[in-house]
Amino acid sequence: MFSKRSQKLERIDTGDYTPEEYEQFLHDIRLVNRFAGDNWALRKTLLKDIEQENLKNFSVLDVGAGSGELLRTIAKSARKNNQNANLYGLELNARSAESILEESQDFKEIRSIRANALKIPFADNSFDYVISSLFTHHLTEQQIVENLSEMSRVSKRKIFVIDLHRHAIAYAFYKIFCVGFRISRLVREDGSLSILRGFKTSEMSSLAQKANLENISVKRHFPYRLVLGGK
Repeated sequence: MFSKRSQKLERIDTGDYTPEEYEQFLHDIRLVNRFAGDNWALRKTLLKDIEQENLKNFSVLDVGAGSGELLRTIAKSARKNNQNANLYGLELNARSAESILEESQDFKEIRSIRANALKIPFADNSFDYVISSLFTHHLTEQQIVENLSEMSRVSKRKIFVIDLHRHAIAYAFYKIFCVGFRISRLVREDGSLSILRGFKTSEMSSLAQKANLENISVKRHFPYRLVLGGK
């Protein structure tokens, strides 16, 4: 069950949901991500790199940004450290692209663009950093390679990809979490499948190599996250 990535598509990818279910999805996924370690992984990777480089001005593109949760984390960090941040969230889904702006009304440094992650509509080296979180597992292996290549192309410094570590304990804990927090059926079922579509360290490293990334690193982060870094 956990030896190979599941090829079954999630409902969020097939479009098999109502507008009401999607609105609940946006709400619940923010809750899940807040407790699941994505902000923690971001602080240990991207924000740490910005601090080490002593950047006072920087730009970030978040590919598959959802409602922009991580962009707001970056914006808050930049304000705290007196940094000037230029932040973009890329989403193919029109409702999610709107949600980024709706949830970020207090953050004028955050912008939203609706576009295909496999054909990012920016010139080479347009951003200092390009990130994605919990997006890569929605793609096929070939699409992942294309996406990583595109992310690298538009990044001047580094890319960071946060995604799920495919593990039996993560699968069990997620089911318990969903019951405890009364997570909606769409997020509950898709989230479990997401873990089965997640990665092992060697798999993520291999995909990065196929995308011709350099300085590749894949590290585990609490609780069950893998973070790919490279250029």
